[in-house]
Amino acid sequence: MGPSRLDIHRRNRGEGALVTLAGEIGPATAPLLRAALEQCLRDGVTVIDVDLLTVGSCDARGLDVLLSASRRAGRVHASLRLHHPCAQISRLLAATGPAPEGLGLLGPVAPEGTTGTPEESVREPDLTEGVRLRRLSRWQAEAMGEDIADLAVASVAGTAGEAYHERHEVLRRLAVSARRPGFALLVAETTALVGCAYGCPVRTGGSGRREHDDTLQECIGRLTSCAEFVVLTQFVAHPHPRNRDIARRLQQHLLADRNSSLGVTLLHPADRAGQATFASWGWRNMGEIVGLPGPLTPCVMTLPREDPVRPRSGW
Repeated sequence: MGPSRLDIHRRNRGEGALVTLAGEIGPATAPLLRAALEQCLRDGVTVIDVDLLTVGSCDARGLDVLLSASRRAGRVHASLRLHHPCAQISRLLAATGPAPEGLGLLGPVAPEGTTGTPEESVREPDLTEGVRLRRLSRWQAEAMGEDIADLAVASVAGTAGEAYHERHEVLRRLAVSARRPGFALLVAETTALVGCAYGCPVRTGGSGRREHDDTLQECIGRLTSCAEFVVLTQFVAHPHPRNRDIARRLQQHLLADRNSSLGVTLLHPADRAGQATFASWGWRNMGEIVGLPGPLTPCVMTLPREDPVRPRSGW
């Protein structure tokens, strides 16, 4: 893993400033953020809007920088407003207790002279009643593995599908998938993780688990006349008032991100609850697939990509 990087862009707007961050806030980059925020206060900025939409992770040291800056801002009658904090930052803030004076948590940044329209220089998030989608890098996915496993287990707690989502197996499958070429993972967040979809493309001549992929390609080709697809895994918080919409957005954006017209998922043949859930998200049950390596004959479900869905730049 290479050194972490944090890009910081400041745009002055009257007595305020928009500070856009992109990257990771950690031991190597927290001093850069501290210096940028302190400079804003020295320059007399009264409202510092910090856009965190493209921040992948933030550790306790990074949170301390934000809290310290907000306390300093409060002492000089200024304010620090955090926009689009990821689930990790929200959890860290919640663990610290009441927010200090001068700190605010907000949504999209409104550009100067407008009300409620996101800043043009900031990538607009996908919002579904407060839910946003975010793509994680491989190592970010590894760092959030425990949270994803918690979500997977919680999503089936108390249902008949609970037996087919053991926590250690969720972590194992995620780790195996993350090592495959073309791996992509999207999360849906509010102030907590509410959804996750990840997958890897299976293509003609591609690398990967050759025996498994070749057999799977042959079977899917016979069923759908499509030889290239994404093998997709998905979890969505349940119960959630937007469960189906979150699932649809995650799976369709992942297919668009991998430029694939078809999603394929393999479920335990006895997991009727899981099959019913995927069917409610628009998947088609194609029956059990015979011939794959392993002791089971999994149930294969397919999902066509809807149009138009376009992957976001920067994903």
